[in-house]
Amino acid sequence: MNKPAGKKVIKKKKSPDSERPQMKVVTSDTCAACRTPCHRGLSYLARMSQPGAMGNGVPCVLTLPPAARPSSAFVNH
Repeated sequence: MNKPAGKKVIKKKKSPDSERPQMKVVTSDTCAACRTPCHRGLSYLARMSQPGAMGNGVPCVLTLPPAARPSSAFVNH
């Protein structure tokens, strides 16, 4: 059977958010072992070192592709 003549196939448009690179969420043990510490990771590590602290992780900028990484996120030694 053929398709009806009046029907056109409409393709779904991709949203720009689906094409953006996504950061992975890491825990404090990953931030503690990191060789390139960032401001967000160090502040999360300080919060998690408090007694009784609970957290869900923090987005890691090192998990982005190199072209999408912000250079201002890293701590200068």
